[in-house]
Amino acid sequence: MTGPDQPSSGRPDPLSRLDDTTTAVAGLRDLATTAEPLDQVLARLAATAAYAIPDADAVTITLLTGDKPHTAATTDDQATDIDACQYLAGRGPSLHAAQSGQPVRSVVAEDRTRWPEFTEAAEHAGVRTYLAVPLLLDDAGDDMEELVGSLNVYSRTATAFDPFDERLMALFTTAAAYAVTNAQRWRQSRDTISNLEKALTSRAEIDQAKGALMAIHGVTADTAFGELVRSSQHQNIKLQDIARRLLTSLRRGRR
Repeated sequence: MTGPDQPSSGRPDPLSRLDDTTTAVAGLRDLATTAEPLDQVLARLAATAAYAIPDADAVTITLLTGDKPHTAATTDDQATDIDACQYLAGRGPSLHAAQSGQPVRSVVAEDRTRWPEFTEAAEHAGVRTYLAVPLLLDDAGDDMEELVGSLNVYSRTATAFDPFDERLMALFTTAAAYAVTNAQRWRQSRDTISNLEKALTSRAEIDQAKGALMAIHGVTADTAFGELVRSSQHQNIKLQDIARRLLTSLRRGRR
């Protein structure tokens, strides 16, 4: 016998499931304000999704980089193997959701003809039902790499997942997109800062080498710089490397 808040199927009632998802989405809000690498953000998304949906035994996140899919995050290594079988075969619910932008929810045994490789791998892992929801970052911006993929939920329970879960996961992935986009921006900022630091280091070494040539040969700044450029072109070596070699040789000469 079930209690007043428990349906006959034994699954939590819709309000309880909505509360769990609300809590999970609140966690995404906090995640969206942190500066973390993308792989860490995706790992936390997978773990949060596993918490948010009842009967979820494993969650993976598939990303499409060009035509090459890969599992960017997982809560279970067996689920990663299921994903890998789909990638190798070039078909399966994860790829279908990512490529079509449409959610896929079904019982594994019912897809034996449509996706035989996925079905064999899923049944070998004891998975009986699945839910794959597209993860689309439409607002990533023109200057950022677009990420397209799917959030894949696997369950060993035959009655897992229903249309309500499908709608909840659609809302979840919409919220998740903001967290992932924030991670992309953080990565872009980190790369920009790194490139700036390299550029400043390069400029400092070139200026030092130019100053050394001016002191040694009594030439102007333009003449010294022109000599560095000519050496770079003649030896087919980056200007910074030419400058670094000159400075290194001068330091050795002082010893």
